[in-house]
Amino acid sequence: MSEHHTYKKLEMVGTSKFSIEDAISNAIDECHKTIKNMEWFEVVETRGHIVDGKVGHFQVVIKIGFKIENS
Repeated sequence: MSEHHTYKKLEMVGTSKFSIEDAISNAIDECHKTIKNMEWFEVVETRGHIVDGKVGHFQVVIKIGFKIENS
């Protein structure tokens, strides 16, 4: 086994009507369907959509780090 690992980062945008945390979870859940070896995430941007003076949607841009297999 190697003494080092190689990683890649993928940018995702998650949305939610309920919370920033839910938007992050939605992005990670969707990414998990096709990406293996996910290990961390970074919040890059946080924004939202306003409807009738209230929060309509939360939108969060995250970068997900994952290990390249066999690295």
